[in-house]
Amino acid sequence: MMNVVVRSNDRFVTVDGLKVRYLEEGSGAPAILLHGASLGSSADVFRRNLKELGAKGIRAIAFDLPGFGRSDATDDVSAGYRKTIILKFMDALKLDKAALVAHSASGNAAVGIALEHPDRVSHLIILGTGSLLPPLETGGAKVGGREGAAQARLEERMVKQEPSLADTRALLEANLFHHELITDEELQLRHQNSIGPCFVAFVRRHAASSEGGGKPSVLLWQRYDELTMPLLLIYGREDRGRAAERVELLRQRFPTLNLHVAEGCKHLVPWDAAELFHKLAVPFLTGRMS
Repeated sequence: MMNVVVRSNDRFVTVDGLKVRYLEEGSGAPAILLHGASLGSSADVFRRNLKELGAKGIRAIAFDLPGFGRSDATDDVSAGYRKTIILKFMDALKLDKAALVAHSASGNAAVGIALEHPDRVSHLIILGTGSLLPPLETGGAKVGGREGAAQARLEERMVKQEPSLADTRALLEANLFHHELITDEELQLRHQNSIGPCFVAFVRRHAASSEGGGKPSVLLWQRYDELTMPLLLIYGREDRGRAAERVELLRQRFPTLNLHVAEGCKHLVPWDAAELFHKLAVPFLTGRMS
């Protein structure tokens, strides 16, 4: 039987009629930390970052998007609703303006908000969002090799079948360079966010995304020069999709971007590259040298 991990510092707020759970540390410049869309994702991905940021003059807030973690699910699983709920969460906390710190899939929503509502975003930090990098000319942005094939098979199976604890560990290890960071408690927490209602919501999101839809004529990564707020991007050198090579393509296209590659880092940038993230993010968000 799985041990349910309960944290005492969970907070809840009603947003758009949904019960939304969030974590908060510190005071000062507000920053909303947004998790990705992988199975098991939640505000907990930022637990190792919140206290560090909160201790350095930042009001660091991470919340479970609808259908993730301990937040209520929603019938609207569209990309547009993700942007809407982020803004409504800010409204619920009475934040007219905040920095957005987005990991993985949430990078698209964060950039979209920054472009459409620049008055609401003070700073923008992108962590490992592959779709915000240009494609390789060969079209080869997929994970290669035996390890990549095994990960693809695991992800495909987990769309059809609720994962076991071993599956959760395997997927976590596939996205993490430093496997020693996976404690028993972290694994149990990730697993409870991968099963039950969270798994049902994940399957619904996957089905909706599989329906496809036309791509915009100008992709978000091509619009960095339209952003009016400070921007910081951090990617893992060992991340999937040959991210390091694509970072260099982005650097060629926009040579003045504040763009960094973390060594010994896969997709879970907030874990693998926590020290670099804190070192860069604190002065970036506060305007003070660390």
